[in-house]
Amino acid sequence: MVSTKGRYAIRVMIDLAEHDTGNYVPLKDIAERQDISKKYLEIIVKDMVNGGLVTGASGKGGGYKLTRKPKDYKIGEIIELMEGKLAPVACLSDKTNTCPRKASCQTLPMWEEYDKMVHDFFYSKKLSDLI
Repeated sequence: MVSTKGRYAIRVMIDLAEHDTGNYVPLKDIAERQDISKKYLEIIVKDMVNGGLVTGASGKGGGYKLTRKPKDYKIGEIIELMEGKLAPVACLSDKTNTCPRKASCQTLPMWEEYDKMVHDFFYSKKLSDLI
């Protein structure tokens, strides 16, 4: 399940794209338009800055803006930055899959197929598709 953190991050990204004038967009404006607590958005955008999705500036004229064009963002990268890997089962949450039952697990192929469908779906969507 995608939490509010992941969903709100996408909404922030859409808002930044729609209000891109080349200047930084104040977080209070985003909070008001999206009807999300500014305090909660501060936590979210900090992760987004650390992950390289947005850049921020403080002080007069400060706020946030995208680091790339909307067409260059995959929704999957936004979600995974905020939520971690969207693996449906623990054994697929890391690339090595060190589960001792891996070789004999009869359900693993099903989980791998489901994981691939979810990954491919979110990585086929661009931020520009949602604007």
